Amino acid sequence: MDFDAIDLHVHITNWRMLRPEMRETMRRTQKQFEEALSACDDPRVFLRLMDEAGIERAGLINYVSPDLLGFTFEVNEWVSRYARQQPDRFIAFGSVHPHFTTDPAAEMDLLCGRLGIRAIKVHPPHQFVFSNEYVRGEENLRIIYAKAQDFGVPVTIHTGTSIFPGARNKFANPMDIDDVAIDFPRLKILIAHGGRPLYMNESFFLVRRFQNVYLEISGIPPLKLLEYFPRLEEIADKTVYGSDWPGPGVPSLKAVLDQFKSLPISDSAKRKILRENALKIFP
Repeated sequence: MDFDAIDLHVHITNWRMLRPEMRETMRRTQKQFEEALSACDDPRVFLRLMDEAGIERAGLINYVSPDLLGFTFEVNEWVSRYARQQPDRFIAFGSVHPHFTTDPAAEMDLLCGRLGIRAIKVHPPHQFVFSNEYVRGEENLRIIYAKAQDFGVPVTIHTGTSIFPGARNKFANPMDIDDVAIDFPRLKILIAHGGRPLYMNESFFLVRRFQNVYLEISGIPPLKLLEYFPRLEEIADKTVYGSDWPGPGVPSLKAVLDQFKSLPISDSAKRKILRENALKIFP
């Protein structure tokens, strides 16, 4: 079986912006970190890795986290320039940090307008914000979601734990997305990592409950995927593929994809998860 895949969660970002302790975490937990740095410096290197793995398009995950990771708003400019090198292969993800903006509407207009950002990333454990914090008065987050909905831009929300020093995992429960899905019914929401390793049942519930919510399986070792989601075939229409490379402990792009292809699920489910569902979200 040889299906082309769309990988909606690859951390091609300006890793050179990382704080020293965060870069050391990456070096310690990712054997391919130097190759990843090369891929971030030169899109041709990343395209070669994509071609070798059989990946047609890749979502380039970028988000603002100046206080924890060191990524400032400039990371949006960076991914915009990078994605323009190969716009038919790269999908740029960007971010507005609700705690580090004075005009979220203008920043969202910039991202989704001039910068050509195709999706928004919200990372609660790294941005120290509950994904539904607008219900408690964080109006900047409400504006970010409303603007994404108006632009027709999907939002990927990190769920599940993070091992980076200083990450606050109390923000990691996907159940907060219940509010977001209700309040922004036209907003396509991707539950990154499926809440692993603590909140898989919550993620499964949300995907089944809401038409606008999708399971995104990056960061879950493929050989554990059916342990985490034994009823995966039931939501094959609402699940999209991601590798999370070069996240901590994640093997190569090709290794993750090959492991997923080896799973004992139907070819129809694999086609939907690997490519067809992504094409509905990113035509």
